[in-house]
Parts: sequence; structure tokens; C-alpha cells
Amino acid sequence: MTNSAPAQYKATNWRDYNAALKARSSLLIWLEPIMQWCASTTSKAGRQPTFSDAVFQFCLSIKVLFGVALR
Repeated sequence: MTNSAPAQYKATNWRDYNAALKARSSLLIWLEPIMQWCASTTSKAGRQPTFSDAVFQFCLSIKVLFGVALR
């Protein structure tokens, strides 16, 4: 009888490992459901904001962390 458990590998070169993950173009991000996406209304004149500051902070964090363009 053979052992059917899959082999476990440990990454030792994190720079290459992260580059390989980016090259796969697959990224899964879990967000908390309590994050407020829509901006609250303001009493200022002009168009009301559509998205909250948290959304912009999230998008800019992703841009800096992964070095991707905002598209």
C-alpha cells in the first residue's frame, strides 16, 4: 500500500515565489462585509461623492503592494 497524501513543499525563495504568483494573474482578496463602499452624503455644494475614502485607500494599497496599474 502506498501513501496517498500529497507532498508538502516549503517556499524558500520568497521573491521568486511572489513573482510566480503575480505571473499567474490570479488573486483572491477577502473583504469584510462591513466595509462601506458608498460615500455618505455631504452638505457641500456640488456633486456628491460616489465612493467612500475606504475604497480609495483599498485600491491604492493594492496598487502599491502588487505594483499593478489602477484599471
